[in-house]
Amino acid sequence: MAATSSRDRTPVKTPRRRRVDLARREELLGSIQRIFLDEGFTTVTIGELADRLHCSRATLYSVASTKEQLVVLATKAFFRSSAEVIERRVSEHDDPRRRILTYLDGVAEAMRRNSPAFYDDMVAFAPTAEIYARNTARAAARVRELIEEGITAGQFRSTDGNFAAHLVALAIEGVQSGVLLDRTGMTAADAFAELGTLLLNGLLSRPD
Repeated sequence: MAATSSRDRTPVKTPRRRRVDLARREELLGSIQRIFLDEGFTTVTIGELADRLHCSRATLYSVASTKEQLVVLATKAFFRSSAEVIERRVSEHDDPRRRILTYLDGVAEAMRRNSPAFYDDMVAFAPTAEIYARNTARAAARVRELIEEGITAGQFRSTDGNFAAHLVALAIEGVQSGVLLDRTGMTAADAFAELGTLLLNGLLSRPD
């Protein structure tokens, strides 16, 4: 075995972090998420977060190593918790029409929690834009599942349902990309709410 020099034994210095328990970590992440949703994240510094949350920077760095990682964690937590709330509401209904409307209204309600500053920051920052894209893709897939439930239950015509599913996917893609919002002047929240109304009025089964 090769000899180890005194230089090799010199400990490597790493940024100081304060250990916090899981409950405190989740509490901090929730508070950070609310600040970002209300104000955006581009202009908020770690120092400002520490002052407003009455904690040290070391405590914040126990949640994530960098501000960018804090932003990513908070954004993921927002979409995850929103999805859980929406699915609980959907599970309370059996009627396919009501389940679709509940889902899209839930998405609209969640998006209304985003301030314009947060939305602009989210779509401009590559990691959060990717998170947003993944979640809107999941929303399109979920609406398609709900439409297929209605087809199976006999409330929606198969042809109408399949067309509507693809139309919803295109509309949601247009919301996520910003194209539909730019052309209509609507917010993402309003677009999702309007989509539910338009979709259900066109999905009712018609007599042959």
